[in-house]
Amino acid sequence: MPSTDPAAILISSNRWANEQLLDSCAPLTTEQFHQEFEMGLGSLHATATHILGAMRGWSDLLAGRTQRDRLEAGGPYTVADLRSLHADIADDFAALATAYPHEESVSGERGGRTYTFTRGAVLTHVTTHGMHHRAQCINMLRQLGADSLPKSAVLEWMIEVDGQG
Repeated sequence: MPSTDPAAILISSNRWANEQLLDSCAPLTTEQFHQEFEMGLGSLHATATHILGAMRGWSDLLAGRTQRDRLEAGGPYTVADLRSLHADIADDFAALATAYPHEESVSGERGGRTYTFTRGAVLTHVTTHGMHHRAQCINMLRQLGADSLPKSAVLEWMIEVDGQG
């Protein structure tokens, strides 16, 4: 039966789209994966790492735990490294994004300022943030002449995975 819960749809399609992106990066050479472009965070490596780093950071906020060091501060990572990290990060985010009511608030500090958001707003931000950066990655892959571009849209997930096609 097709999904009807918007939170479940966002979480599942975001995970799937990240996996599609990493699958499309797997055949690239190290040089291609790190090639600089004048968009986004500059490379597929940097942009994919940022997508996962943001998911992990927002998960820390949702969990009420101390923020871990940014993923972007580590590396460089291989595509295999990012796939492994993604599996754990996506599991953590999914559990935390659904563990509490979406209208409940969470607060965190960044740059000396405290911010308060609803859990539903965090869920929406993380998934739309990923979509934004995956679009940049698709453009980078296109410029590299990739044989296969990743699918990334919620509609594509609905058709291919959720049985709505």
